[in-house]
Amino acid sequence: MRFINNRAHFTIAEIQREFKISRATAIRDINEIQAMGFPLTTELGRGGGYNVLQNQYLSAVRFTPEELKAIFISFIASKNSQSPYLQNRRSITEKLIGIASQTQHDELIELNNILLFENTNPANPNLLELDDAAPAELNQLISLAVRDKHLRLTYEPSPGWPQLMDVFLIHIFNSNARWLVEVYDLDTDEFRYLPVEMLRDSAISEKEMKRSEQEILSKKRLGARESNLVVKLDATGIQRFKRMHPPGIILSFTGMFQSSGIFNVQLDVTDVETLAYYADWLLFLGKGVEFERIPDESALDYGRAVKGKCRHFNKIYARPINISLACSFLIFADSSVKGDYRS
Repeated sequence: MRFINNRAHFTIAEIQREFKISRATAIRDINEIQAMGFPLTTELGRGGGYNVLQNQYLSAVRFTPEELKAIFISFIASKNSQSPYLQNRRSITEKLIGIASQTQHDELIELNNILLFENTNPANPNLLELDDAAPAELNQLISLAVRDKHLRLTYEPSPGWPQLMDVFLIHIFNSNARWLVEVYDLDTDEFRYLPVEMLRDSAISEKEMKRSEQEILSKKRLGARESNLVVKLDATGIQRFKRMHPPGIILSFTGMFQSSGIFNVQLDVTDVETLAYYADWLLFLGKGVEFERIPDESALDYGRAVKGKCRHFNKIYARPINISLACSFLIFADSSVKGDYRS
């Protein structure tokens, strides 16, 4: 019932996939739910299914004291973190406090005073920072994406210069306190990361998709396998990665308790600014960085031209750099500018 109540529309096939049951079992269960008075209407034909009447509520749910604390703490932890549906989060918190007994109410208030999370203001735990509000378009994007990932977006990187885009949405994520959307641009056939605050008027696209979802995801997996930079991190590197990392990089944990991890990325060795940025960032990750793969080492032949820059890096960090990745990046940059880089 909760699966159904959380959706405005669903099909028999979705029920089968979610609960791994046969079509006959799914139909029988839905008929039983309807017989109990659950507000469902049937839509026949292609694209049909079941619609859930709006503004309906599930029957009352009882929480144990521990469950109530768990829910309340999750809301405290997400304070000042630009969470979507912020208004709903506040109303839910008020309802939770409303159903709590006086003793539970006092405990919840005390929890709010005791527990400090990364985004909590220690001088005033009740303070909601101005940046707690997520971008205005975020809720709309989420609502659309759960129905259809083929979207039409209006992207406005500069005021007064909107771009209409036909995209397939892959992920919506928060990176370095900024909401981004990872999309596949169906017009340019490339993957892009767009800041949500620069989007508006999002809608489900009426165009026919040039590629299937499976083709797009296969292309993304192929790109990951062809990454020319593969980096392993220790616990210190992981903590620093969480503090700051370029958008779109996914860290996979390889050790227990997040003690080690690995990530990969495809770098354009002709992009001087990007190489310089990654050089600085990888040095920031600390001494435990190990490089399983880096861009073509043949470019190190140009090392003599940038020895001064390498010495400068080593002087700043007071230690030799493992095969001096920063230097190799600078070498790529120099050789790219000269036009004599060979892959």
